[in-house]
Amino acid sequence: MLAAACKQANVPLENVLTTLQELEQSQSGKPARQWIDAAAAELIAHIVQKHHAFVRIEIPRLEALLVKVIGRHGSSYQELPRIQDLFLAVAQELQAHMFKEERVLFPHIERLETAVRLQGPEPEGCFDSVEFPIARMVADHDDAGGLFASMRSLSNGYVPPEGACPSFTALYRGLEEFEQDLHQHIHLENNILFPRAIELERSVREASHAAR
Repeated sequence: MLAAACKQANVPLENVLTTLQELEQSQSGKPARQWIDAAAAELIAHIVQKHHAFVRIEIPRLEALLVKVIGRHGSSYQELPRIQDLFLAVAQELQAHMFKEERVLFPHIERLETAVRLQGPEPEGCFDSVEFPIARMVADHDDAGGLFASMRSLSNGYVPPEGACPSFTALYRGLEEFEQDLHQHIHLENNILFPRAIELERSVREASHAAR
């Protein structure tokens, strides 16, 4: 099932398996890699290949599980349709969010890093400062976090009802793992990548000003 979903989403299976392994290690308390000293390009590649890939695989899988579980249990558990609405909203937002990052923001950050390394000019962008798209991405993160907080509350902390069928249990486990991965994803961007991008832009502008 996972391999088929990977093929449909055009995401390498090995990337998803690695992300799942990292998630499992995180849950078991084992230390994850520290990215604070990694190059921005390396961190971006990790975010795209692991976290973005994970999102693209899990969205259709969880959407299918929601349809299946609601078809069987929706009349007995009134929270399920609301959870479905919330998940569809966060799925739509995240897919647009990742598209903007991969097509606009991340390439610009990589160009900033190259400009600093080569002492070159500031790369052109479709914004006055990288801080503007970053602020939009952070707002998206806050929105997604709020939607998942609502899902967590409605599902009683992703605890399935007693005697729940395997699909019901798999759904709640999948939603919880999705939220945990999202928190890791947001941490890497909000606390490491985005501050570094702002500093890279500042460095390029200061060097350009000093050269005049």
